[in-house]
Amino acid sequence: MMPNQNDHRPRLLLVDDEPTNLQILRQILQDDYRLLFARDGEKALQLAAAERPALILLDVMMPGLSGYDTCRRLKADTRTEDIPVIFVTALNETSDEELGFGVGAVDYITKPVSPPIVRARVRTHLSLVRAAELRRTRLQIIQCLGRASEYRDNETGLHVIRMSHYSRILALAAGFSPDAAEDIFHAAPMHDVGKIGTPDAVLLKPGRLEPDERAIMEEHVRMGADILGEHDSPLLQLARRIALYHHEKYDGSGYPHKLAGEDIPVEARIIAIADVFDALTSERPYKKEWPVEEAVDLLRRESGKHFDPQLVELFISQLPAVLAIKHQYAER
Repeated sequence: MMPNQNDHRPRLLLVDDEPTNLQILRQILQDDYRLLFARDGEKALQLAAAERPALILLDVMMPGLSGYDTCRRLKADTRTEDIPVIFVTALNETSDEELGFGVGAVDYITKPVSPPIVRARVRTHLSLVRAAELRRTRLQIIQCLGRASEYRDNETGLHVIRMSHYSRILALAAGFSPDAAEDIFHAAPMHDVGKIGTPDAVLLKPGRLEPDERAIMEEHVRMGADILGEHDSPLLQLARRIALYHHEKYDGSGYPHKLAGEDIPVEARIIAIADVFDALTSERPYKKEWPVEEAVDLLRRESGKHFDPQLVELFISQLPAVLAIKHQYAER
């Protein structure tokens, strides 16, 4: 029978060597989900890779490949590592649960199963999967938006990739938590999104800008903030602050508000260093690539003027990691 192409219910993979147990799970779940069945670990691995179910309910005690070993192999395969696994088993000792979580399962249901508990646990974990998918999609859109602005004056778009990595490295060195540094990494590509509204005659001019052209160029920070707008999302709020303030200078001579010192949001001070360092050490239509040593010398000269002096020293202390990124994402 051909699958129903209009059936968009989540697909679950049920794995148990006992047909009776599979039948019980079928009765509990068939009204709300599309179901796949396997009676051993090897078949489960094949189906998981081929069908990409949203969730796997996996027995532990099976002949041949045990549930624990099956889970280990699922998590070791890039095609299946993100699929949540719930163990459904008669083993109910604490040590059994610890082992299950240790090999990568997200939950543990003991037999005989309770239909309401099975349905509730499946719903909970599918909602978490959906939330993770939405976050990934949002981040991909954010990255595309950032790269769209860069393609106007940097056709490879690698600048935003490098400076985003530099920003995360510096944030971690400055004491940001891994999650907070990750948010800076994802917000950084949008720092120049306002360039979308900058006329080509100004944006692509090879020589020095005239005062009126400079004023037009400087408007990109306000346009970027307007494009990103006011949102409840902490990530978009962060991106808006970066877009608006990353051209402020530590001595108060920057734009658009001439903020100084710690009045400039710290994430914008981080982006300023990462952005300028990559711009200096990259070839552009109007300039050659600077040697790293000369770029570092400029950071030091501008420490306390353009840049936060503490962040400059932290950035320089992280040069090995920075240069590894520079090499990994080098212009070809």
